[in-house]
Order: sequence, then C-alpha cells, then structure tokens
Amino acid sequence: MWGGRFASGPDAVMEAINASIDFDRRLYAEDIAASRAHAAMLGATGIVSDSDAAAIREGLLTVLSEIEAGSFPFSRALEDIHMNVESRLRELIGAPAGRLHTARSRNDQVAVDFRLWVRGQCDAAEAGLTALMRALVAQAEAGAAMVMPGFTHLQVAQPVTWGHHMLAYVEMFARDRGRFRDARARMNESPLGAAALAGTSFPIDREMTAAALGFDRPMANSLDAVSDRDFALEFLAAAAISATHLSRLAEELVVWTSAQFGFVRLSDRFSTGSSIMPQKRNPDAAELCRAKVARITGALVALLTVMKGLPLAYSKDMQEDKEQVFDAADALMLALAAMTGMVADMAPEAERLRAAAATGFSTATDLADWLVRRLGLPFREAHHVTGALVKRAEEKGVDLADLSLAEMQAVHPGIVEEVYEVLGVDNSVASRTSFGGTAPARVRAEVRRWWEALG
Repeated sequence: MWGGRFASGPDAVMEAINASIDFDRRLYAEDIAASRAHAAMLGATGIVSDSDAAAIREGLLTVLSEIEAGSFPFSRALEDIHMNVESRLRELIGAPAGRLHTARSRNDQVAVDFRLWVRGQCDAAEAGLTALMRALVAQAEAGAAMVMPGFTHLQVAQPVTWGHHMLAYVEMFARDRGRFRDARARMNESPLGAAALAGTSFPIDREMTAAALGFDRPMANSLDAVSDRDFALEFLAAAAISATHLSRLAEELVVWTSAQFGFVRLSDRFSTGSSIMPQKRNPDAAELCRAKVARITGALVALLTVMKGLPLAYSKDMQEDKEQVFDAADALMLALAAMTGMVADMAPEAERLRAAAATGFSTATDLADWLVRRLGLPFREAHHVTGALVKRAEEKGVDLADLSLAEMQAVHPGIVEEVYEVLGVDNSVASRTSFGGTAPARVRAEVRRWWEALG
C-alpha cells in the first residue's frame, strides 16, 4: 500500500498492533456502499471515466455478495476492511480498481463507514426500545387498577397501581428513544470528501455523495470531518443511559421474583434452574441485563479516554473506537430483546401485590391529606397527628384502619367516621387523580395516549 516510501515490510508485532480487520470487517456493507457512492460521483464529475466508474460499482457488488456468502478471503496483511475490499476489487476488475481511491483517504473513508454503521445502530436501538415500550404499555393496560406498594428507600411508602409503575418505565425508555433520535440527527452529516484532513483539489461533488448515502449534508470542515467521533460518543452515552434504565427494571424483576417478595412470576422461558438445588427458579436473564450496563458504560468511558488528548486531525488512536462501540451495541440490543421478552412474559401476583400495598401504614399520607381537607389543619399539624396515630397503631400491632374511632379521637377530637373511607388502598389510589398520578382513570388515559403515540 505504501511500498514506494518504505524499503521493507513491517515487523510482525507492528503488523499485529496495526491490523484492524479482525473487528472492522463488520463495516463491510457500509464500506461498499460508501465506495459505490464515491465511484458514482467520480464518474459524474468526470474525474474518472464512466466505464471505470461502472466497472468499480459492479465489482463492488461482487465483493459484497462474496462477503455475505462467507467466501471472501479476509487478510490481516491488508490491515483493514478498506484495503481488503480494494484488493479483491483489483483482482476482479483490474486497473480501474486503482482509481477508486482518487480524491479520498482512508481517514474520510473510515469516518463515513463508521458513521453509517452507528447511524444504523441508532435506528436499531429505537426499534428495540419501541418494542419494549409496547410490552410495558400492554402490562399497564392489563393492570391499570391493580394495587401494589410504591416504595421509597425500598420501604413501603404509598399504594400505587401496577399500570402506573409500568408506565414509569415507558417514560424512561421514551427519553432513551429520544436521545437516539437526537444523536442520529446530529450525526447525519457526511465526512466523505474531506480526504486525509484538508479536502482535495479534485472537483468532487460532496453534496452528491452525501445525498446518495442518506446524509442531510456534507460536514463543513475537513479537519473536523476526519477527527470527529462525537457521533460514537453520543451513541454510547445514549446506550449507557438506556442500559441504566434496563438495569433498574432488571433489579426490580430480581427482587420481585424472589420468594420474599413473590410479586411476579416468570415462566420457564425466562428462568433457569440450579445444578444442585432442584427447587430454584433463577431470574438469570434479568441479572445479565443488569450486568450489561457495566460493559456499555465501560465502552463510553474507554472512548472518552481515547479521544481526550488527541490533537487535530486523525490519529491512529481512533482505531480503538470501533471495538468499544461494536460491543456496546451488541450488549444493548441483546438486553433490549431479553427485557422485552421478560416484560411480555411476566405475570404479576395481584393478591400478593395488594397485600403488600396495605402494609407499612401505606395510607398514612391519605389520612394526613384528609385532616387537611376535612378539618382544615395545616399540613404540618396533620402530619404530626397522623404520626401519633401511626405510633399508636404500631404499638397495638394493627393497621391504621383497625384503630377505633375513639382511639383516633383521643389523638384529635375532630376526626369522624368518614376518615375510614380514605384508609383503604383502593380509595388511596383512586384519589390520586392529579396529572401524572396513579389513579386507574389516569393510568387508562395514559395507556390510550401511549398506544396512539406508538402507532
């Protein structure tokens, strides 16, 4: 490739550290698509003849078919996907293959290939998130009025509905989907034509190649075009946040499926057994989803560290960008698929959820609110009265609703029989009708909104 400048070949160690074909072969489809667009532009501008441009484009289709058929002979000696494709193209069509690299460098070539690949992964992540959101909305619809405990500090706080809990994750994953969309919009500019770093003296048409590859426009600065990896960092940042949300849901599934909670049951399709304990049903898929965030966040930190000290423009350090992104994208898509399957599969245990919702004096806030509304107490005073009633119930080993009216009136004489209407968990959730609240009516309205939004 650069034999005119060098008198001997690279050392074996140099060849090993320099080669990237073992991983960047994943860019073959993008490399061939970008090369075909470049060849078409070279022909249209008269930089190469129409016949050579046509031969190059047809030859590249042959290379593509060989790779997809599994018969392509990848060579580490040729370093990367770009030179492997170009070398095979020369074998197929001869001298015209040497014209393909006119007005182009491997710097802008790899930049456009990688950008195309990451753009496709943004689309894939959006589709995966949409499928997961649909599964969660279906759960929310089925359990719109199903009462469960809401937690803070993993302590029972107030009753909520299953549907409300599911929709909380829909909101999270919707934000994730928006981040991938935003990242895709920002990365949709073409670096092709920036050449090594300074542009080219050939009369190329960058608008033509950008349009052919589905980009909105060419990148405006050739130095930035070849040295930018913001698109990969944004993808990894969006993936890391999404994986964090997946991990939070996975953690709840691990807790909920334990014998101590028993809130949810996963079928055999998403459970595993033990090699020694025959009674075990382990939520391994959830645990592995929970662990994937480490790989994905690690990839983000690794690429940030690679890029943090690089002067303009291209440096070979950037070859370390792809493995991190490839691994993170694979981990995210697998975790999304697994979580979608688990959400669709899981069966909430309604009676267990309801019983748990009624523990821990979960309607204490409802009592305090009633004291404010009915008796006109300042909230701080109502809070104090309710705390005293909770203490009394705790000492007796009963729930608030089990205290007699006389016992309540001993704490505050203004309390009347009507108070018992707010102490049941069903009354509690039904009363939370504020926008964004847990009331079944609110949940059903949100379910309808999400079904419409998801199409």
